[in-house]
Amino acid sequence: MMTGNLADSIASTRRSFLATSASGLGTLGLAHLLQEQGLLGAEGEGGLPASPLAPRLPHFAPRAKNCIFLFMAGAPSQLDLFDPKPKLDELHGKPLPESMTKDVRFAFIKKKTAVLMRSPRKFTRHGQCGMELSDFLPHIGSCADDIALVRSIYSEQFNHHPGQLMMNTGVARFGNPSVGSWLNYGLGSESKNLPGYVVLTAGRGSSGGTSNWTSGFLPSAYAGVLFRSKGEPILNLDNPPGLGPDLQRASLDALRDLNSRRYAETLDPEIQSRIASYELAFRMQKSAPELIDLRDETRSTLDMYGVGRKDLPNAGRGGGKNVFSNFSTNCLLARRMVERGVRFVNIYHASWDHHSNLEKELRYNATMADQPVAALIKDLKQRGLLDDTLVVWGSEFGRTPLGENRGGRSANTGRDHHPFSFSIFMAGGGIRGGQVIGETDEVGWHAIKERMHVNDFHATLLHLFGFDHERLTYRFKGRDFRLTDVAGKVANKLIS
Repeated sequence: MMTGNLADSIASTRRSFLATSASGLGTLGLAHLLQEQGLLGAEGEGGLPASPLAPRLPHFAPRAKNCIFLFMAGAPSQLDLFDPKPKLDELHGKPLPESMTKDVRFAFIKKKTAVLMRSPRKFTRHGQCGMELSDFLPHIGSCADDIALVRSIYSEQFNHHPGQLMMNTGVARFGNPSVGSWLNYGLGSESKNLPGYVVLTAGRGSSGGTSNWTSGFLPSAYAGVLFRSKGEPILNLDNPPGLGPDLQRASLDALRDLNSRRYAETLDPEIQSRIASYELAFRMQKSAPELIDLRDETRSTLDMYGVGRKDLPNAGRGGGKNVFSNFSTNCLLARRMVERGVRFVNIYHASWDHHSNLEKELRYNATMADQPVAALIKDLKQRGLLDDTLVVWGSEFGRTPLGENRGGRSANTGRDHHPFSFSIFMAGGGIRGGQVIGETDEVGWHAIKERMHVNDFHATLLHLFGFDHERLTYRFKGRDFRLTDVAGKVANKLIS
């Protein structure tokens, strides 16, 4: 009969054999799982797997390599920018049939007194394709033949934070990875000195905040990194006074050794992410300041983007200090980032939530965005980068054809939240430009032709990067999760 000490010793030896990093069958099984998840590549220094952002191959030949996603948080009015509705002029001031609004939930509209509101905007045709766009978007109109405009996007989410989570993570709940995180998980990054996923902001903060660019249940190496366009690019990136590069390198080496020992014991991929983050921060101390230094850009390029522009007065919701110039700079930085191999760049601007003062505030926001977004598309094209860089303009939902009539207001001067039909546009990265996809009814209430759910949009985006959206998965809590949840189909008409 074995003594307690001997039995404990044998059990410990068995556990070591099955589970330690040195010899166990458990390790072989875990390594296989990590390889399937794309987290275990070629061996790096100290016996660790290669960086979690090491480049990887997609499922099939991709059309796009990088993505710049311009997110206009708060929801621009598609009826005043992208989707002209002459019938609204005729029906201005009249109610919708009760059957159309009976089971609809609004954020603020009072159903009993709500009436339709026309758009004062003039729409004109642009490019050889004849795409109709608002007079607030003349610069974007000049890119019409490179743009695919989708007027039939729809969702189920009618409030900002759930809607932003839906558009950015594929579901309307916390804890799921964002689009940029999924792409970096699937493809890695071609940049060794910058993050694979960068976030730039202007204006007021979005309702979703950091939950819009989270890595969720993926390792933290795939999360978006918030950059600033001036000063220290990332907070706390610079060394404190008295810490020289030699001492910093020695400190990082010591941390790496300690983390490597811990990794050997646990095989926790989050330790791998931590080591990669420390090393990337060290390299970024040189590369990030160089990135935001625009002195090597020509005056004509700076002027094309509008860097240094003055804001329009009476900004309202979308305003702040130097918002025009900041947004212009962010668009230029996005081009510089994809040139340096950054996989995914988010540009956020808030807010487009125009429940009132629509005319004045939409003019401000559209004027802010129109010139630099068009400059970005043209600049990428002239540098040969647009073919494999996907540019997306989008938001969480659209605006109602009904005027906002919440209590205490004498006139309808804005529009409420509207998830049943809204517009996005895309350019480059395998998109077939010069086309309008989808159609809404005569007042812009429902998408009625070529309807495209947010999950369909995500499936199409992943397809452009060489992924079958049903196969790009990550096992978490016993389930294989994906960006498109349990839905999604590719919109082949978008693809060139």
